[in-house]
Amino acid sequence: MNIGVIGTGRIGSRMAANLLKAGHKVFVHDVRREATDALVKAGAAWADTPARVAAASDMTIASLPGPVEVEQVALGRDGVLAGARKGHIYIDTTSSYPSLIQRIAAEADKKGVQVIDAPLTGGTSGAEAGTLIFIAGGSKEALDRAQPILSVLGRKVFHMGPSGSGNAAKLVNNMLGQIEVYAFAEALALSAKFGLDLKQVVELLSTGQTGSGILTQFYMSKGLRGDFEPGFTVDLAFKDQTLIAQLGRELGVPLYFNALVLQRLADTRAHGLGSKDHTAAIIPLEELLKVKIRVE
Repeated sequence: MNIGVIGTGRIGSRMAANLLKAGHKVFVHDVRREATDALVKAGAAWADTPARVAAASDMTIASLPGPVEVEQVALGRDGVLAGARKGHIYIDTTSSYPSLIQRIAAEADKKGVQVIDAPLTGGTSGAEAGTLIFIAGGSKEALDRAQPILSVLGRKVFHMGPSGSGNAAKLVNNMLGQIEVYAFAEALALSAKFGLDLKQVVELLSTGQTGSGILTQFYMSKGLRGDFEPGFTVDLAFKDQTLIAQLGRELGVPLYFNALVLQRLADTRAHGLGSKDHTAAIIPLEELLKVKIRVE
């Protein structure tokens, strides 16, 4: 099958590589052409606009920074819908506004193009291993058609409902995830300041009702080891929490913890940590308390 991939950053490049390995013809585009060089060398074909990616492909997958890029790539003059033919499937894996993907889906429907919003979880390691989890919105028919390709890229697809449902569910997931990131940061800071053995604290907190992958997977593999090279950046976490706040306002839902986490993320970014892994949430606390929050 001919597959287009638009956005070849940390996630998109790995998805494209797995599609190439599976024997598909892959057309790639990124605003930074050099971001596609390794893929082109591996056998992908460069296309200079999203429209040309879509025109050459049966299915297009986008992995983009946020809503501004999503709107431009899908609906712009040289966007996907300008080049997609009837029967094309457009899959957007970006965390974005549910209302935006609904608008894109409505425009696509006029051309006979099916749209799936399928934001993902699993990070760069999951993208590389082909074990991503997709949180999808769209018709069952479109998902059934896309399943053979999604199964190359991931291990599970949750169909959450019609267009926009995937984005809404992903935002709920990310809201809770960042609440946990900052809650654990404070719990670990308190433990370190008292002088507790953080390895034992992690073992304790991982047992029973307080257990969480945020602690056992993210903190234990990144921040608590002093490794802040990004899997999921502070800047991306801030973007997601801003989207969540907007969704809460649209629906009239008070999101008190989201508001607090947004302030904490703003503080972390103000410390110059926006490009670091989100477990860098512990660094401002280390500076404030003059203590190291680490597991040896």
